[in-house]
Amino acid sequence: MQVAILMIHVAIAIALVVLILLQQGKGAEAGAAFGGGASQTVFGSRGSGGFLSKMTGLLAASFFVTSLTLAWYASQAGQAPDAGIPDSRLIEQQRSVPTLDDSPQGVDNAAPVLEGSDD
Repeated sequence: MQVAILMIHVAIAIALVVLILLQQGKGAEAGAAFGGGASQTVFGSRGSGGFLSKMTGLLAASFFVTSLTLAWYASQAGQAPDAGIPDSRLIEQQRSVPTLDDSPQGVDNAAPVLEGSDD
């Protein structure tokens, strides 16, 4: 579920950047001087300002919601009691298993040196 929300979050972020870059600034009226007929646009005679502004607001709200959802998932991940943490009895059993360092005193665990070696 978290991966799906993350993928939606990234898609919203990309769409938000594209929508912001598509919007005209306050001084972008010079485009009309180069043959831009406002009555022949896809969005009508008012232009795309209202539509793009509403979509940007909707995507910004969606981005905010997915951010909060992902933050909630991240905060819940640290509270799981059995999330890969071994049981304390298992740790004690592993400590009681003898290793090479636990050999009795006087026993040499070193490998024998062969004659003629350069060591």
